[in-house]
Amino acid sequence: MSKLENKVAVITGSAKGIGASIAKHFAAAGAKVVVNYASSKEAANKVVKSITDNGGTAIAVQADVSQEADVIRLFEETKKAFGTLDILVNNAVAQGYAPIEQISTEAFHQSFNVNVLGPILTIQAALKLFGDKGGNIINISSGASKYPLPNASLYSSTKAALDAFTIALSKELGRKNIRINSILPGATETEGATSAGVTRGSDYEKMFISNTPLGRRGQPEDIAKAAVFLASDDAAWITGEQISVSGGMYGF
Repeated sequence: MSKLENKVAVITGSAKGIGASIAKHFAAAGAKVVVNYASSKEAANKVVKSITDNGGTAIAVQADVSQEADVIRLFEETKKAFGTLDILVNNAVAQGYAPIEQISTEAFHQSFNVNVLGPILTIQAALKLFGDKGGNIINISSGASKYPLPNASLYSSTKAALDAFTIALSKELGRKNIRINSILPGATETEGATSAGVTRGSDYEKMFISNTPLGRRGQPEDIAKAAVFLASDDAAWITGEQISVSGGMYGF
């Protein structure tokens, strides 16, 4: 039997990058997957097609996780399609980088609304679908929560909040048979990283690689494989943890 056979998973922000890879790996492990997207409908549909073409089951649902009405609809669509929920992966992210002098009130609220309020809203909705059987929550944090970079004070703060949230909820939800953990990716090659200036051959990439013992940038599938493990019964005794998937990169 596959590790996630007949499990139902909602993965926020899963049209691209790490989220898309998690969706595909979950489906390959037997899960029925809800591919969530905010605006990238075409990309989300491509992820769904990739999954179904390989014999998996998936649907795409648009929802901005910072909007309560959208989150309610996301989980209503999940219940309508699959009847239940077993796994929630909070991957949707606002990635703004800027010097402290340039951080606007709008940027602050966008970052915290997506990266912190979003997981609060999705977890609240997920608890109603988990029911008495319990469930599993995986928060995609960042190595930047522990080792912030210059110009990443806002982003790093949201991820540090998410990690604290994970630890607190592990104590709150354990009695309900709900596990919750954070994955902290290191420098991973995604569309978001590229848009932030970490392109192949750039000075930023060279810096990350030089500080990574395994000598390369991570790929989305590196994170996805760790997520499959945490979502499976192999990790049944793991909760409240912050698991670095970074090739050994610790600070700069």
